[in-house]
Amino acid sequence: MKSLKALNHPLADINNELEILASTLNQVSFQDKLNQSNLFPLKPTSLDILQINMGKMCNQVCKHCHVDAGPDRKEIMTRETLMDCLKVIKENNVKTIDLTGGAPEMNPNFRWFIEEIRRITTTAEIIVRCNLTIILANPKYHDLPDFFKQHNLTVVSSLPYFTAMKTDAQRGDGVFGKSIKALEMLNAVGYGIDGSGLILNLVYNPSGAFLPADQQALELEFKKKLKSMYNLEFNSLFTITNIPISRFLDFLVKSGNYESYMTKLIESYNPMAAANVMCRSTISVSWDGFLYDCDFNQMLDLKVDCPSNVHLKDWNTQALLNRNIIVNQHCFGCTAGAGSSCGGATS
Repeated sequence: MKSLKALNHPLADINNELEILASTLNQVSFQDKLNQSNLFPLKPTSLDILQINMGKMCNQVCKHCHVDAGPDRKEIMTRETLMDCLKVIKENNVKTIDLTGGAPEMNPNFRWFIEEIRRITTTAEIIVRCNLTIILANPKYHDLPDFFKQHNLTVVSSLPYFTAMKTDAQRGDGVFGKSIKALEMLNAVGYGIDGSGLILNLVYNPSGAFLPADQQALELEFKKKLKSMYNLEFNSLFTITNIPISRFLDFLVKSGNYESYMTKLIESYNPMAAANVMCRSTISVSWDGFLYDCDFNQMLDLKVDCPSNVHLKDWNTQALLNRNIIVNQHCFGCTAGAGSSCGGATS
C-alpha cells in the first residue's frame, strides 16, 4: 500500500480525498472485488428510493459527519429545485422519499415540501433523518413531532450510544441530554410505540476506526437500556459503518488509522452485502439538483455516469436504470461484514 506521506497531503488540510482513497489500490481495488463476485459493472436494480439532500446547514457539527454539515454551511435546496423533485416523484411513482441534510428541517421550505409530497401521494414512505436536537434548537421546531405525525413520516435519528459520554464525544457536549428529551417528545405523540404505526428508527455509528457490532444484538441492548434508564421506546436500530470520506477520513489520517481501517474494510468484504448495496435502488439528489449514485458519491462529487442526465431537470428513468454505478475504494465501507446502508445492515 502506498504511504500517505508520498501523497503530499498535510494532515490538517486534506484537499483531495479521492487521491487518498487511491492509495489503497496497490493492495486491491473495489472493482477487482466486484469482478470476483460477478457484479462488475455494478448496475441498478430499481429506482425505488429518491434520497434528497435538502441542504448542508445543521445545528450540530458531528465528528463523523460525511456531509461536513454545520451551522456555517449556506448550501440550501431552493424551492425551484424542490419543485423539480416533486415532478420526478409524481411522474415516477417513487416508493420512498428519503430527506436528509444537514438538518433537513432547517430548509425554510421543509414543511411546504412535505405537504406537496402528500398532495401527490399518500402511500409513499417519507423518511426524515432528524438529528433529534433540532426539535429543541428553537421554539419554531418544538412542534415537529406533531408535524411528523400529521404527515405520517418515518423518523430516523442518530444516537451513537445510550450513555452521555460516548454520544457527546461524537456529536458535541449536551447532545445526549437533548436527544433523550426529543425522544421523549416523539414517544409522547406515538413514535416508536407498538401499534401506533408511527415508525421511529435509531442509527448507530461506531465512535472510532472499527466496524459496528451485530445489528440485532445492539438493537436488543439499546432497547433494554433506553427502556430501563429513560422509559424510551423505538422500532429498529440501524448499524452504519463509517465511510472513509470527509471528517471521518480526516480523523483516520490524523490519527494514523487510515491504512489499518482500509485494510479491515477490504478484508471484511462480503459478496452478499455487495449485491445488496443501496446504490442499486437509490438515486441521491444534491442540494443543487445534481444526481449521484449515493450520498457518499455525492460528497466526493462523483455524479452519475449518465452524461446527458446528471441533473433533476434532465431526469430520464430508462437512462438511469441502464447506467453503470460509479465505485471507488470508499465503497468497501458498504460491503464490509454484514454490509451497511442508510437502512442498516444489508446481509
